[in-house]
Amino acid sequence: MIKIGIVEDEAIIADDLAALLEEMGYLCPEPAANYESAVAMLHSFDPDLILVDINLSGRPDGLRVAKYITEKLNKPFIFLTANSDPETVISARESRPSAYLVKPFQKADIYTAIEIALYNFQNEHKLQREMPSSKLVTDALFVRDGDYFNKVRFEDIVYLSSEHVYVTIHTQQKKYLVRTTMQEYLDNFDPALFMKVHRSYVVNLKWIERINTQTITAGGVDIPVSRPLRDELLRRLRIG
Repeated sequence: MIKIGIVEDEAIIADDLAALLEEMGYLCPEPAANYESAVAMLHSFDPDLILVDINLSGRPDGLRVAKYITEKLNKPFIFLTANSDPETVISARESRPSAYLVKPFQKADIYTAIEIALYNFQNEHKLQREMPSSKLVTDALFVRDGDYFNKVRFEDIVYLSSEHVYVTIHTQQKKYLVRTTMQEYLDNFDPALFMKVHRSYVVNLKWIERINTQTITAGGVDIPVSRPLRDELLRRLRIG
């Protein structure tokens, strides 16, 4: 049976939603009303999908819950909210929810959103297992972009940036977003060519144009350099 977690601070709405989900054949635990109880529920119940109200007790703690789900659990979630203003929508969109339901919603809306979210999530992971988002060869990386794999030569990569479970490959012509970790790429890249200069950045040394105490410029873009890695970078560049 599919398990659905609920994060909603209005008790009446949460109980009605849980009853509705169980009527539709889903299994639900006791709804969580705040960030702390949501994290506890996520680990104890291990839901297949989570419904998250953006505003909990007047604060946007639902966004914190969404961030935790994305970074720690990698599960689909759907935002619930009474607000559909542009600012709320933009904040919610950055968390990459599977869907966004505005209160009041109908039974059919909930069922459709849940089933589509689960279907898309399962298909995404099946596709990743069958055809990884990137493949390495000796001098290039094949990166998935829609229905195609594009060949990206290592020498054309200016730098890599990471955010949560995504890595963006920056070339002079285009950027590619890949669902992976920075370490996975570092394990396959030539250490003589690429170096990690910050917890979120790896740079191609041949593209570095200038450097100061806090940043480097590569391909016309300023990239932060962390203090512990700066000395190693200077040594690699034979500076000082």
